[in-house]
This record gives sequence, C-alpha cells and structure tokens, in this order.
Amino acid sequence: MSVPADTSPSSGWLDGREHVLPVRIYYEDTDFTGMVYHANYLRYFERGRSDFFRIAGISHTELLALAEPTAFTLVRVEVDYRKAARVDDALLVRTSYDAVQGPRLMVSQRIVRGEELIAEAKLQAVCIDMRGRAKRPPRDMVEKLRPYFAP
Repeated sequence: MSVPADTSPSSGWLDGREHVLPVRIYYEDTDFTGMVYHANYLRYFERGRSDFFRIAGISHTELLALAEPTAFTLVRVEVDYRKAARVDDALLVRTSYDAVQGPRLMVSQRIVRGEELIAEAKLQAVCIDMRGRAKRPPRDMVEKLRPYFAP
C-alpha cells in the first residue's frame, strides 16, 4: 500500500475574497428524516471560519499564546435554511470576513451544493480576553484579514 506524501486534511482554498471549504455529509450528520440536523450547519460554518483563518496565516494556537491571549465568541448568528442537505452530498462552505468594527468581526457565510443555496448566515464574532471581556483584535490579525474585507 502506498501512502500519499501529504495526508494532512485540506483547509480549502481562496476564491477572490471568499474562502471555500468542501464538506461531505455523513450519516452521522443527519436526523431521523435523513436530512442534515439543523445544528450541524453551525459546525460547518465554524469549520469555514477557522480554516479561513488558517489559510490567511492566523493561528488560534498562536493567538492563545500571545502575552495578552485572544479568543473569540459569537454574539450574533442569523441563519436562513433554504434547502435540505442529505447523506453523501458534497457541499461547499463559502466564508467572507467582511469587516472589523472595534472588537467585532463581521462574517458572511453560505453553504452551497453546486449552484443551490442550502443555508446562509450573517455572524458577529467578538475578540475576547481570557476573562471573557471584549477587546480589539491583534493588529497583526487584522492586517492579515484586511485584503479580504468587503470593499
């Protein structure tokens, strides 16, 4: 048996200012109707945001290791479910970091199956310190995201 040289999981790719992450739907993702359980879309959106950071050169581990550690919490999530995803579907999670306003990161996300819109979300994440207090994001992180912000 030959093992490929790179066996690391894919973090997706950039398409203009948007990050694209492929997601396959497994049986465990579905409810008793055979459709993806609604809360799992939030998981896919989370993966999209995290892998966007990874591709942009932002590491959650490094943010936590700063002299003033930084983490994130969601303060607003607005999701519109348009169509159902099912077992074996190949979906794409498309993520845009739109802007930074003080401690807030504005994010737009959508999940598509081919050209079909499955779900879309508008989110606000807030940078926090380890006591859970809002703080401005590190300058280096903002600079790495700036090329992807909405014009």
